[in-house]
Amino acid sequence: MMSDTQAMSKEVLAAILKGIDEGIHVVDLNGKTIFYNEIAAKHDGLDVSEVLGNSVLNAFPSLDEETSTLIKVIKTKKPIYNQTQSYVNVHGVQIETINTTLPILVNGKVAGAVEIAKDYSRLKLLSESLLDLRKKIKKPAKKTIKMNTVQYTLESLLTINKEMQKIKNEAAKLAKSDSPILVFGESGCGKELFVQGVHHASSRSNGPFIAQNCAAIPESLLESILFGTAKGSYTGAVDRPGLFELADGGALFLDEIHAMPIELQAKLLRVLEDGMVRRVGSTKSCQVNVRVIAAMNIHPGVALEKMQIRTDLFYRLNVLTFGLLPLRERTEDIEFLAMHFIKQFNRVFNKNITGIGNEVNQFFKRYTWPGNVRELKHTIEYMMNVCEKDFLEEEDLPVMLKQQIQSHRKDQPARGLSLKTNMANLEKELIENALKQTDGNIKRAAKLLEVPRQTLQYKLSKYKIRIQEENSSSLNE
Repeated sequence: MMSDTQAMSKEVLAAILKGIDEGIHVVDLNGKTIFYNEIAAKHDGLDVSEVLGNSVLNAFPSLDEETSTLIKVIKTKKPIYNQTQSYVNVHGVQIETINTTLPILVNGKVAGAVEIAKDYSRLKLLSESLLDLRKKIKKPAKKTIKMNTVQYTLESLLTINKEMQKIKNEAAKLAKSDSPILVFGESGCGKELFVQGVHHASSRSNGPFIAQNCAAIPESLLESILFGTAKGSYTGAVDRPGLFELADGGALFLDEIHAMPIELQAKLLRVLEDGMVRRVGSTKSCQVNVRVIAAMNIHPGVALEKMQIRTDLFYRLNVLTFGLLPLRERTEDIEFLAMHFIKQFNRVFNKNITGIGNEVNQFFKRYTWPGNVRELKHTIEYMMNVCEKDFLEEEDLPVMLKQQIQSHRKDQPARGLSLKTNMANLEKELIENALKQTDGNIKRAAKLLEVPRQTLQYKLSKYKIRIQEENSSSLNE
């Protein structure tokens, strides 16, 4: 028979457990619920009476002996700490908890298990509300920035290359148009700088300029980011404008547009045609006035060939097209831009570097610059950090470029730069290959080389090329 003290202790313990703001679920060795508080019942959308005294597997039929953490702890005798769980209860409410499940030991033997579930759904909701509030507080400041001119103008695109200057002049003339623009060029050649310059020179320069890299976010999110969402379109969705609505009256720059899913490109085409935007999950459309500027880091022909961009979208965007040259095709800009970056970083690092050493300068002109202007700028920045002289020298180069210049120096003495010698060596090699393919037959070798037979015989004598004796019978064929 239970004493008054024991009965009182049990009631006090029950009162304490009921008052805790966490779900408490206790089962015995057989998985039968012996304690289940109101908080746990609220999480699960059940009444305490539906679970108390019932087997955990009967009360929660979606669980089995493998998925129930309470049963698992009884079997393994090992605790499970801070395991996240996300589920929808019977009332359709999304619940997210962090559970800790512990074995109950009596005299060193497992007598059951207790699970403590902390609901952080409200905490997550609160954090999201604070983020929204922060956005609202900062919204006026952001709007002011967007309505101002962009960071770069066409003058910011520095070049002394005649072809690039021609492109800049053409862009300045066509900037006033509201037609879509397509810009293509390798990564690092200044596409966004160029696009911002076009926007600055346009009649929309006081409107917003919004840039979005189509390859930077998952496909599933890109549509809602571009077109916005309607409340209830999916779990947790709220009414939010997309980038098209935010860019109304200005320009929307879509970088790496060839990375956009083909299905989404069809929706983009419709917006370009009629200017109507429909949020994801909405039945209503709204009119926007946005100039779309698209960019690709590959040639449009390649994107079309690989079916990375719809043909109809390409021709809709291909009204005003600009192809920016890679740095290796405008070698005169290399030293010009390098000196510009040196002056720029002199101010930043409080240095007085006056130029580039001759050997480094020659290497810069030979190097292909796969990262284009961006790579040149970062190279100069690195060299400026480590340089302790007046000129940037070989020892200041980044490791990879230093290895390239050293490798070139090793090859140089052996090969030489003599055009006459190299042409002669190549000519001799081609003749030897032709004779090898024709088994020493001069007539057929001359035909392969597309030269008269008499010319080939002269070359054989000039380069002292001897034909193997077993093939000498073919000389007069």
